[in-house]
Amino acid sequence: MFARKILGLAAGAALALSMALAPARAEVSEVRISKGYGVLYLPLFVMQEKKFLESQAAKAGLGDVKVTWLTLDGGNVINDAMIAGSLDIAGTGAPGFLALWAKGRGSAKTEVIGVSGMSTTALDLNVNKPEIKSLADFTPKDKIAIPGIKTSLAAVVLQMAVAKQFGPENYSKLDSSTVGLPHPEAVAALLSGKTEIVAHFASPPFTQVERADPKIRTILKASQVFGDITLDVVFALKRFTEANPKITQAFLAALDESCDFIVKNKAETAAIFARASKVKVAPEEVAQILEDPDSRFSATPHGIMEFVTFMHRAGIMKTKPATWQDLFIPALRERAGS
Repeated sequence: MFARKILGLAAGAALALSMALAPARAEVSEVRISKGYGVLYLPLFVMQEKKFLESQAAKAGLGDVKVTWLTLDGGNVINDAMIAGSLDIAGTGAPGFLALWAKGRGSAKTEVIGVSGMSTTALDLNVNKPEIKSLADFTPKDKIAIPGIKTSLAAVVLQMAVAKQFGPENYSKLDSSTVGLPHPEAVAALLSGKTEIVAHFASPPFTQVERADPKIRTILKASQVFGDITLDVVFALKRFTEANPKITQAFLAALDESCDFIVKNKAETAAIFARASKVKVAPEEVAQILEDPDSRFSATPHGIMEFVTFMHRAGIMKTKPATWQDLFIPALRERAGS
């Protein structure tokens, strides 16, 4: 009996030792990242072009990591792709991320976490109908194009602007007028003047393309309503970041590198976007966008809790985080965000 116990203890010790000496499970060798169409996604355009993530992954000892890029527009589409498992890291509007964060809390399968902030640019409500001079002038027949209804960036910013003008209880006043369209299609519809689309909540370069037509006017600028607020962020499933901490850290370092590159190399950055954009835009036009005070690119989020406060009050977020740090990976929480 005693001998069997000794042998059992020895076997257990050997097993524990073998487990301790076994190499840790490798992180993923391929990362699938999505970006959208506009300048709000500029750090991701730069990251792809300059292969900053591949470089940062190699520095972290991860070897040759394959980075696959997808183009997805609209919070609902991005969220579905993330939950379906066909996407690892995504750039998206802050509201879409927040809605998914609240919905997935506590679920090992669907819980998401912010990886970084990313950008803010001009977000303008452009119209082609002379009679519309403010939000109060829209009729039930007038349709507003936004990338995704309910939780996309443009959808929530529009609701917030409506709440400021008509009162918090009326935030959904124009919801029935919104139509989900990717930015390129919305530009074509607005410029044609032949559809029910009479307005488009557009970000650069789409707003510049639209305003080049004398029939198009801007009646609302998000920056005038909300000031300095991060519009687009980057997020991932929480289980992905926990299983791949080095990849996650490498991505954050690559995004910091991209944002720094944009500031120091505006001409090259403009050329990168003009070359890769699905909208015909000259590098000189992109350079002008980069000089706009509304254009800022940073991995550190700002003003996220303003979105949270509104979305929680409106019932879009059932769960409200205590601080902005609760929404993001630990590596970001020591930064001076808000």
